[in-house]
Amino acid sequence: MTHIAKPQRQIDLRRRSFVIGASAAGLAFGYAAVHGVTGLSDALAANSFGPTAWYSIAPDGKITVMVGKAEMGQHVSSAMAQIVAEELEADWRLMQISLPANDPKYNDPVLGALLTGGSWSVRMNFDAMNRAGAAGRTTLIEAGAAMMGVPAGECRASNSQVIHSKTGRKVSYGKIVADGKASKVWTPDELKALKLKTPDQYTLIGHSVPQLDVPSKTNGTAKYGIDAMVPGMLYGKPVVPPVRYGATVKSVDESDAKKVKGFVKAVTLDDKTATTTGWVVAVATTYEGAKKAAEALKINYDPGPTAKVSDQTLIDEAKKLQASDASGQLFVNAGDPAAAIGGAAKVLEAEYLTSINIHAPLEPMNALAYEQGGVWHVHTGNQFATRTGALAAGALGIDPKTLVLHQYFIGGGFGRRLDADMVVPAVLAAKAVGKPVKVIYAREDDMAMDFTRPLTYQKVKAGLSADGKLVGLQHDVVCAWPSERWGPEFLAESADKKAKLDAFTVNGADFWYSVPNHRVRAVLNELAQKATPSGHLRSVAPGWTFWAVESMLDELAHAAGKDPVDFRLAMLDGAGDNAGGAKKLANALRTAVGRSGYGAVSLPKNSGIGVACVSSQERATATWTACTAQVEVDPLSGEFKVNKLTLAMDLGTVVNPDGVRSQIEGSMLWGMSLALFEKAPLENGALQVSNFDSYTPMRMSQMPDLDISIISSNDPASGCGEPGVTVIAPAIANAVFNAVGARVRSLPITAEAVKAAMKA
Repeated sequence: MTHIAKPQRQIDLRRRSFVIGASAAGLAFGYAAVHGVTGLSDALAANSFGPTAWYSIAPDGKITVMVGKAEMGQHVSSAMAQIVAEELEADWRLMQISLPANDPKYNDPVLGALLTGGSWSVRMNFDAMNRAGAAGRTTLIEAGAAMMGVPAGECRASNSQVIHSKTGRKVSYGKIVADGKASKVWTPDELKALKLKTPDQYTLIGHSVPQLDVPSKTNGTAKYGIDAMVPGMLYGKPVVPPVRYGATVKSVDESDAKKVKGFVKAVTLDDKTATTTGWVVAVATTYEGAKKAAEALKINYDPGPTAKVSDQTLIDEAKKLQASDASGQLFVNAGDPAAAIGGAAKVLEAEYLTSINIHAPLEPMNALAYEQGGVWHVHTGNQFATRTGALAAGALGIDPKTLVLHQYFIGGGFGRRLDADMVVPAVLAAKAVGKPVKVIYAREDDMAMDFTRPLTYQKVKAGLSADGKLVGLQHDVVCAWPSERWGPEFLAESADKKAKLDAFTVNGADFWYSVPNHRVRAVLNELAQKATPSGHLRSVAPGWTFWAVESMLDELAHAAGKDPVDFRLAMLDGAGDNAGGAKKLANALRTAVGRSGYGAVSLPKNSGIGVACVSSQERATATWTACTAQVEVDPLSGEFKVNKLTLAMDLGTVVNPDGVRSQIEGSMLWGMSLALFEKAPLENGALQVSNFDSYTPMRMSQMPDLDISIISSNDPASGCGEPGVTVIAPAIANAVFNAVGARVRSLPITAEAVKAAMKA
């Protein structure tokens, strides 16, 4: 059988053929007004059936699902199609996907934006896609029954056919659509009133059907942003400044660049959005020409105010901010932790650090931009079309309604393409030369100018009672705030209602353990904000908050003389606000621990098993995840090996088990890579990484054994793409401690750090 993900075709710049081509791909509805075309929806309706914005059925029976999510290898497009197909009773062999442009009607039904992140997609879109499928099935049954001259109540749907139960007569969805018998468009109220299947009636959800995006990616027909082409297109290659942010261009000497064949112009960016500073784009007729011209340009910079900033500068500033009671905003404010800790029988304090990390997707940043007939078009793969389109319009100084953002497959995202810097040089270069320009970052450009995972400094102070119970905990998190850079609308209200904070830097610190006195403070490091404008990297705050929380809990358990698993389980009692979730987390912990042999198997000398359990994401969108790590350590050198990771994850409804398992495997290995191997040092205001020789993610030879337990139920679906990242680092650190007594509190965990901790 054949599964087709509709590829993006080369764009024809003639307005009429663009509109018609876009219509055939299901993209025209949102842009009829832009192009001044009327009656387009009616014309399409005569040849296809679209009960909601989310899919249409063609006369040949093919069902095209409009996926308002970025497809970056996580197979979210197939998951969306599978949810639709379940209620639609569709033949999976007839399903295909299309990635729409930035039409608001494809906004996430919960988020209200075209945004892919947070492991939210399946959770937040499940109900809408389910109801869309049910609407289509209901309409098709009514139309099919009318065609056969039988009562609709005597008919059912199966495998893209309407079947008369009494006689066995049947009519295909394609035939119904071709005859124009299905025409109903459902309102939101009608969709809400539909009765949906119960989980025991599912025939597709919960089964590992083939992923729809795989065939085109394996036969070469899939189109990524870097593949976008238009006639007469020029190429742009950025020249980035010697510091990450804050530089200005004083002068540009083009004399040598003009000797390069095909050189057109050097464009110094005047970026009104302040996304970039100090950038120049070399434009030429070929990418090789643009690259050579970029190398030939002589640019004089003012490096700006961050030219002397380093990792240590940021850490020193963070410690100073943390020491001030006037700094930061309260994220959690329960009880009186200062008093509880002050009266505790035993008090522990620890500092936890995480380094700057970059995304490093294999497809470097790229965007193609041009203006045609008063409408700007930008072609790129991105995770946040709503913001990306607005940013491109802001850079151009135009109404966002006159800019169409065309979505493509993404060759690796991980949060990198939540930011939209790639569209800025493209639109400004195209505007400067008056022709279409495709800007492609070199690997070095992308790494040097990444919107990084921020360097974080965390201080945790906790108190134990005489009987070893945790009576109070204070947790300060100091770092750059990515959401503040995006704008005040992305900030949350503080716990005391006095100010705003970036919850995406402290999520996870509001854990599900029952602790009577608990305070979490989010502190903005303004210096880091200026020197290293940060973004969201896979797992976001829980990647560092749980590093501190789960490491400290192990330290507390040992200080109390208790087993770390028992210590955690005692606090996962589901009391108060922790009702429901804590019990699920406790079950995940027991599952992982039981499968790992923790406490039940004899380990070689200098080996250990460590544990960690987390809610993974925001409290409202938790995924209950627990992990054990088994390591062996060389006590002489500090070198260690992770032999096995055992993980259990409670996901509620599982749409595609194979896809879920793949996502969990990838997130676990990403978490291990961040924990042990990845770091982007900052010196003299610049990231000291330029390619995969200096930034070294985990290699195949370093793979541990993976044991994964997927806990499924009839509960609503949870996200699986990021949670595995969050639990790995603390589990490994706790295992190292159990093996040789070395407590490492900074990431990445290195042999040098282990050896130093053994001597401490």
